[in-house]
Amino acid sequence: MTYLVKRLESAVRRDLDAAMLEQGLTTPQYAALSILRRHPGISSAQLARRAFVTAQSMQVMVAAFVKSGYVERRPSKDNQRVLCNHLTEAGHTLLTLCEQSADEVEMKMLDGMDEATIETLRGVLAVCVQNLSRP
Repeated sequence: MTYLVKRLESAVRRDLDAAMLEQGLTTPQYAALSILRRHPGISSAQLARRAFVTAQSMQVMVAAFVKSGYVERRPSKDNQRVLCNHLTEAGHTLLTLCEQSADEVEMKMLDGMDEATIETLRGVLAVCVQNLSRP
């Protein structure tokens, strides 16, 4: 079973990488922008933890986002030394395009399944993640 999960992860990653490349991003960059939409104002360190990349990698990523106009950084209200990251309008626009591409990958993956099967799959996968998240 774990072999099938790994094959699925590899296939999804391959297709998602190709879809994001069309938008000029990597999959980790897409993930970071998605996280920023859900958690505006988080620090780069928090963003790195949530995106499963090193703090150093995230610093490079955020610098590229700022240079491209997708993210702006503002000092935290609580600590002026901490810079908080926010999506710009251009960042929101790019993320919307990326999400459309990601939805196409998901639709391809789920092709031929009815809604009940999709909901069952979603529930089973959630339980698997929850089980493996326990200490």
